[in-house]
Amino acid sequence: MTKRQIGYWLCQILAWGFYTCVSIGIAVNTVGWSRRLLINYAIFFLVILLLTHLLRREIRRRQWLTLPLRKSAPRLAAAAVLVGLCSAAEVILVDVMGRGTLWNREAFLSITLGMVGLCLIWTVLYVAITATRRTLEMRLSLREAQLRALEAQVNPHFLFNSLNTIRGMIVEDPFVAQDMVTRLANILRYNLEREKTSTVTLEREIEVVADYLAIESIRFDDRLTVRLEIQPAAAQARVPSMLIQTLVENAVKHGIGARNEGGEIVIRASLENGALAMEIVNSGQLIAPSERSTQIGLSNARERLRLLYGEQATLRLENRDHANVAAMVSIPA
Repeated sequence: MTKRQIGYWLCQILAWGFYTCVSIGIAVNTVGWSRRLLINYAIFFLVILLLTHLLRREIRRRQWLTLPLRKSAPRLAAAAVLVGLCSAAEVILVDVMGRGTLWNREAFLSITLGMVGLCLIWTVLYVAITATRRTLEMRLSLREAQLRALEAQVNPHFLFNSLNTIRGMIVEDPFVAQDMVTRLANILRYNLEREKTSTVTLEREIEVVADYLAIESIRFDDRLTVRLEIQPAAAQARVPSMLIQTLVENAVKHGIGARNEGGEIVIRASLENGALAMEIVNSGQLIAPSERSTQIGLSNARERLRLLYGEQATLRLENRDHANVAAMVSIPA
C-alpha cells in the first residue's frame, strides 16, 4: 500500500471508530449495556466503512470531481443519500433481527435522516480534502517543472571554449588534453545525474566546481588561482545542484576573464546560526551590465533559490575592498 492509501484507511478507521465509540457510549447511557448492543455497533462500523469506501471508489472511477460543480454536486449528493439509506437499512435490519420488534415511525425517520446527513457530511469532507490535496499537488508539480526548466538552462559557452582548448592541447600536450576530457566528462555526467534530485551535498558540488576550475586554469594559463575555505561541517550540507557552479562561472566570465592580469577566486562555506553561508569572491569590480548581457545565470540562481526555499534564502552581490567582488548566498542548513 502507498502512503496515501495508508493515510486514507487510517482516517477512515479513526473517524468511523470514534463515531461508533461515541454512539456506544450514548446507547449504554440510555438503554444499558448488552452484548447484542456491542455486536450491532461492530456490524455498523464494518458496514459504514465498506459503504463509504465503495462511495469513494465510485467517485474516483466516474471522475466526478473533475466535472463542473453543477454536474458533480447532484451526483455526489444522490450517491451520499443512497449510502445513507443503505446504512440506515442495515441498522434497522440488524436491530429487528436481534430484538424481533419493529421500529416506530419516529425512530425510523430519525435513524434514516441521521445516517443520510452523516453520509452527506462525509462526502463534503472527502471532496474538500481531495480538492485541497489536488491543488497542492498541482502547485508542487508546477514548481518542479519550473525547477527542471531552470536547471536545463546550460551555458554552452563553457562547453565550446573547453572543446576549443582541448583541440589546441591535443598536439601541444596530449596528457593535459586527456585530463581535460576526463574533467569535462565528469561535469557533463553531473549535469545528467542532477535530474534525479534538486539538491546535492556541498562536497559533491565542490568536486564538480574543482573540475570546472581546473579546465579554466588551463585556458587562463597562470592568470587564475583558486582557494577553497570549506568548513568540514558545512561540506555535508545540501545545496541546489549547479548553484556554486553558476556563481563561479559568473566570477570567471565577468571577473577573471575581464582582467588582463587575471586574478583569484575564493570559495568559502560555513554553518552559521542554522544556515549555510557560502561566499564566492573574485578579483574585479561590479560594473553596470551591458545591454547585451542577459544575466541569465544570476536570474536562474535567484529563481531556483526562491522556488526551493522561499524567503529563507538570499543571494547578494557586492564590491569588496575596492579589488574584489563577493557573491554571498545563505540557505537553510
